[in-house]
Amino acid sequence: MSDNSSNHETFADLFKDDGPPKKQLTPGQKINAVVVDVAQDSIFLDVGEKSEGFVDRKEFEDETGNLTVKTGDTIEVYFLSAARNEMLFTTRIGGGSTSRAHLEEAYNNRIPLEGFVEKEIKGGFEVTIAGNVRTFCPFSQMDIRRIADSEDYVGQHMLFKITEYGENGRNIILSHRVILEEEREEKRELLKETLKEGMTVKGTITSIQKFGAFVDIDGIEGLIPISEIGWSRIEDIKEILNEGQDVEVVTLKLDWENERYAFSLKQTLADPWDSVSQKLPVGSSHSGTVVRLTKFGAFVNLAEGIDGLIHISKLGGGRRINHPKEVLEEGQNVEVKIEDINTDEKRLSLTLVGEMTEEESDSATEKKDIKEFQAKQEKSAAITSMGTLGEILKAKMKEKAKK
Repeated sequence: MSDNSSNHETFADLFKDDGPPKKQLTPGQKINAVVVDVAQDSIFLDVGEKSEGFVDRKEFEDETGNLTVKTGDTIEVYFLSAARNEMLFTTRIGGGSTSRAHLEEAYNNRIPLEGFVEKEIKGGFEVTIAGNVRTFCPFSQMDIRRIADSEDYVGQHMLFKITEYGENGRNIILSHRVILEEEREEKRELLKETLKEGMTVKGTITSIQKFGAFVDIDGIEGLIPISEIGWSRIEDIKEILNEGQDVEVVTLKLDWENERYAFSLKQTLADPWDSVSQKLPVGSSHSGTVVRLTKFGAFVNLAEGIDGLIHISKLGGGRRINHPKEVLEEGQNVEVKIEDINTDEKRLSLTLVGEMTEEESDSATEKKDIKEFQAKQEKSAAITSMGTLGEILKAKMKEKAKK
């Protein structure tokens, strides 16, 4: 006799009396069970205290019919009922007509069930369960996120829970959202044990807003602020990221209590300031674009993530100005010279090529004033000198006339 036959006999022997099972379970109760045998139609389970149960083998077959569990595996199952010395378990109530008898149990005990999304109707979707039972799932209960295209759900087999069960099963409301929320909560509890601030993790972009992008990290959703998407100034996030895109990010903040999480894409990229002294040495000239004007100067972008400042005192071509917008405008291309680099504070001091600074202008004006003063002095001295000589000659002529 084969091992499987032996196992079947053991199972029968355990239930040879007509008394109740050794272990009393409540319908809908969720337990961990160990797979002890795999038969043609059923998977037999050890549920403790010498009691065994079974679950439909189809619940553990993939699309190609291959089994996804093996003897010795521990699985989570729901207890459905006990009859004729048999304890029936399930991971979900399936789509067969026999499952109709368990719909009320599924509602009372929050047991997941399999449904087929037939079509979109007013306010939600028509979903068929237990063979041919028509039910309703509102739009708000189909997903955690806002539904962009309802056609993505039509024709899909999905898990649901019954949230309303009325008129003896003639009025049934379903929710797929609660399944997703429960899965996310389980993942969140696991992440709390492993995820720490400063770690680099993989995620998927779920939504893009003006202020940043939301990313899903295996069960929790957090924000990548626009300032943490890249080193350069970003005008449109959608030019860099797309919904559904896989990314690597650094964990910035984990507020488990308030469910607020922040991540950085920028910190996974090379910092351009690490090589700024080699690429933009002091004294060198470069072309740049004016990206921002302030009361104290103009910021010029020279490379990705590298902006420098032209102080207002170095603008105006030697004349004093009240605001940089008097001589520059955002988006303008300019030629600048690197005057100073502060890598610790990530600052570049710039000046326009060919422009005099305010100090240089003041010095030039001062020199011009001095020269003009000296010229006037020399002219005045010359006039004074000529006047004195004329008087001497006039006196001499008078003397000659007297003689």
